[in-house]
Formats: sequence, C-alpha cells, structure tokens
Amino acid sequence: MYKKRLFTKTLMATAVMLASQQSLAAGFQLNSQSATGLGRAFAGDAVIADNASVMSRNAAAMTLFNAPAMSLGLNVIDTDIEVKNARYSTPYGSSSLDDAQIGDRSYVPNLYYVHPVNNKLALGAGIYSNFGTKTEFSSSYAANEFGGLTDVKSLNLALNAAYRLNNQWSVGGGLDIIYGQGKLQRSNQTLEGLVQQQTGVAGPLLDVDVDGTAVGFNLGTVYELNDANRFGLSYHYSPELKAEGDIYAQTAGGNLNGQSLLMPLPDMVEFSGFHQLNSQFAVHYSVQWIEWSSFDALKTNKGVTLNDYQWQDGWHYAIGGTYTVNSDWTLRAGYMYDTSAQDKKTSISVPDSDRQWFSGGFSYNLNSKSTLDVGLTYLMGEDIAATEQTTATSINATTRADALLYGVQYSRSF
Repeated sequence: MYKKRLFTKTLMATAVMLASQQSLAAGFQLNSQSATGLGRAFAGDAVIADNASVMSRNAAAMTLFNAPAMSLGLNVIDTDIEVKNARYSTPYGSSSLDDAQIGDRSYVPNLYYVHPVNNKLALGAGIYSNFGTKTEFSSSYAANEFGGLTDVKSLNLALNAAYRLNNQWSVGGGLDIIYGQGKLQRSNQTLEGLVQQQTGVAGPLLDVDVDGTAVGFNLGTVYELNDANRFGLSYHYSPELKAEGDIYAQTAGGNLNGQSLLMPLPDMVEFSGFHQLNSQFAVHYSVQWIEWSSFDALKTNKGVTLNDYQWQDGWHYAIGGTYTVNSDWTLRAGYMYDTSAQDKKTSISVPDSDRQWFSGGFSYNLNSKSTLDVGLTYLMGEDIAATEQTTATSINATTRADALLYGVQYSRSF
C-alpha cells in the first residue's frame, strides 16, 4: 500500500503541472501571454486588441487590425513559495521541520504575428508558454517523499484565422499545438532504511522525465456595439495529453518506461468587455471559467486508475483601466481575483490558494508604428493548511505562494 500511494502521489504532481492551459495562478495556470496584459491583470484581454498578443486569448479579435502587426516580449516570474510550520511524522516519532523556500525565477517569452488578408479575413500565428513552474526543496529536507524537485516547461504554437461577418460581428478560431515537459524527483534519506526494508530496493524513490504533445482548438467571437464599446467571448478546448519518457519509481519496481500517462486538460471560457469612456480613459473587464474538475483522475494508457484528484472549477474576475496621457504615453492598471483549483486535497509541492493580482503598466510610443510596453504585477496568495500522508509517513504544514511578475514587450505595425 505504501509503494502504491507514494508512486501515485508523485505521478499526480507531474500530471498537475502538465495539465495547465494558459503566469502563476490557481492550479498553476499561466497568465503571462503579454506585458500589456500583465499591466492590467489581463482585464479585457480577449477584446482590447492593442497589439497582436490578443490572438492568444481570442482569435476573433484579429479582425480589429487594419495592418499587419507583430509583438515580441519577455515576462519574468519571481515566485516566493514558503512551506512553514511543518510537522513531520514517521514510525520513529514526530518532529518539526525548518521552514523551506521553494520558489524560483522563470522566463516566459512570447511572439505573435497578425496579418489582415483583406478587410474581412485575418490570419495569425503565436508562440508562447501556457504554463511553467519550478519548486525545489533542499536535498536535506527530511520529507522529500512529499517535496523534492518539480520542474515544468511548456510551449504553445497557435495557428488562428478570423473572419468579419459584418460591421458588428467577427468570428475566429484555430489550432493549439501544445508541448509539455516535466521533471520530478522524490527521495527520502531519513527513512531510506525503512523504505529498503519494506520494498527490498535501495536508491532514489522517484526520478521522472516525461514529455508529450497534444492538439487542441479555440473558438471566439467579437461583438462591436460601436466604436467605443465591444465585447469578446472565447472558448479553448483542451485535449487529453499523453506523456511518455523515463519513469523510475523505486517503490513500484524500478523502471516503468513502458507506461504512458493520460491527462485530461481543463477547457476554458472567457468573456471580456471594453468601453472607451472618453478620448483618454477606458475601462475593461474579464471573467474566465476554468474546468479544473475535468482533472478528476489520473489513468494510464492501460486503463489503470492511479488516484482520484478532487479539484474544483476555477474562476478569474478582473477589472482594469487605461489612461492615454498624450500621443506618447499610455498608463494602465488592473485587479484580478483568482479562485483556487484545490479543494479537499492539498500539497506542499503544488501550493495553491485563492489569489489577488495588483497590476500596473505603461506603453511608450517610439514612433507612429512602434510601441514599448512594460507591465508589473504583485500576486498575493493566502496561507493554506496542507496535509499529505503515505502509510508510513505524514506531513502537516502551512504553504503560501506569492509572486512578482514583470514584463517588457515590443510591438510594431507594418
């Protein structure tokens, strides 16, 4: 029983990281497609269309461009993730563990191009990251059957098209080609003798290096009430990702390289609005639903259920404002409330909570065709009680995940 539960937990952690579809947010969803979006907490990002990055949120908004447009950017995510007040229990007794800082710095580049073919049809392509995170406990951390290393990277290639039906309605859609890579290591030096006694095998508990590719799609629409008011609605279908690679699990018999993991990814729906109140000031907002409940179980390609995973659907609520100072400078700000995907089950290696985004940014027009954008967000999480256990050990701790996100972006029209 011990070996089954430990193996299940570690593979589940890998699957959770590979299951995200969109910078650090509940469920480790990435909201980091652009510096402009970062500067307004992504409020209204499915319809504002102030640069080519809008295609990552709503393909239909590409019809709002009357000239080819390109955006190139880099966002940086500094995570401050703390595991504190930990109580670790083993068959030998219970002890308190030192607080652990497990955050890291991640770099998230992006590139977009939108090409209006005529006054009705527009094509676009984008490369960006849907998710990515890294948490790493010290090798001396006593409870590394729960901690260890989790390192995930991703790449999304979007190929979209949009068509203007009339002066008010546009539709769009396209393919999302998703590549994900995950590394996971688990060990327990403190109880190595106990593990060897129970399993007959010595060495690391887990060493996983897997990757996979899947194809999803997106659909969207834009409704322009008039020149100053418009609304956007988008849907992203997330496929089941099949991940393969090297999987070593001591307590499951060693190498399991013939196994494949089938991971259902969450669908997403986003509604955005934009209202230009006067020549200088605009307000904008977004509501996004993320179907995290679809990730109810982790199964192998042979139909074996490794574990249930009781996540709940998530919501993002964002509101922001944009102020045009003059022909050179534009200021923006935003706020987002982001609900947790975790419900009853919690983890020290995948900390999660409701989170608040406080964002600000600006644009500087280098000339009539080129713009430099800067965005900054402080993401504030909450203290969450995390409890995990195997048949031999358990840990009770408090986790908190905060982050500072900042980005820069160059946009140009042709």
